[in-house]
Amino acid sequence: MRLDESARVSVIIPARNEEANIARVVRSLARQEGVGEIIVVDDQSSDRTAEILAGLKSEVPLLRILRVEELPEGWVGKTHAASVGAREAVGEWLLFTDADTEHLPGSLADLVQRAEDERVDLLSISPGQETPTWWEKSVIPMVFVKLARLFRFEDVSDPESPAAAANGQYLLVRREIYQRSGGHEAVKVEILEDVELARRIKLLGGKLLFLPGARWVRTRMYRTFGEMWQGWTKNLYLLYQGNTGKMLASMASLWLLDLLPELAFVASCVMVASTRAGRVQTLCAVGFFLLAVVRQWNYGSALVGLGFDSILTSYQPVGAALLGALLLNSLRVHRSTCNIEWKGRHYAVKGKG
Repeated sequence: MRLDESARVSVIIPARNEEANIARVVRSLARQEGVGEIIVVDDQSSDRTAEILAGLKSEVPLLRILRVEELPEGWVGKTHAASVGAREAVGEWLLFTDADTEHLPGSLADLVQRAEDERVDLLSISPGQETPTWWEKSVIPMVFVKLARLFRFEDVSDPESPAAAANGQYLLVRREIYQRSGGHEAVKVEILEDVELARRIKLLGGKLLFLPGARWVRTRMYRTFGEMWQGWTKNLYLLYQGNTGKMLASMASLWLLDLLPELAFVASCVMVASTRAGRVQTLCAVGFFLLAVVRQWNYGSALVGLGFDSILTSYQPVGAALLGALLLNSLRVHRSTCNIEWKGRHYAVKGKG
């Protein structure tokens, strides 16, 4: 698919200590049709990010490197880096993407063409998630299934619905409406700047398109359990819009419907095997088994719809246990300490009711 020259895209990548990822994302974008420039904003990296970028300059002529020397007061680091990149960009389309993504061949041309054909102002996708470790297999799919219910793709994409959301891992926006919305400067204090930017654009009458995107982009969000714990602690409270009741209900659902039936079935089987069980215990074992099967079938269907491998269904009980704990921790941190840490920086957050 050939893109018109007017559809050329400025790609903006905020990067802070991304030595493990930066070469992969730059190279994957350099191979995309329609890229006019790749702007990497090095946000005070203290690792080898700058060195790797310098080495890529001769390989990728479209690469531009900007260096942020300080974070102004009142900004979140990522929003500031994105804003710095946007000010330098010249394309009619701006693609904000994370340094830990990999863009599959032909993805940009496909998505720009779709945005053009459907007269979309902001197109965002939820990338495919790479989950090599047991804790990623357990938690990451479970989180995205929950998020797909909180922010239904069809509702966000419906101009008649007030629902608005976006995933900052891939945010393709028309330059004109981005500027009219105030851009990242208008959401400079927001931890979930992607969702807030989408809300502002939809309120202006802009058309959103939100899609599952495993066939276009993939990412590995966290490389250690600690990073994952810290990252979802930061985000979950905000994704639930500070609604304590909704978070507790979600936690209860996870533990009572996804975890408890599995544990109760095992316990019932032990009782039956020990010959101490009567008819009631046997019926309970069958009931718990059927409930667990139904929950796993529903979970597996949701996973496939988001581009995950159905084999990850087997991690459901562990994922439910960990995600329930993460919801509680996110609630605790936001409501009691009102302070979160991310990538070596501390941000004050205001707890909500």
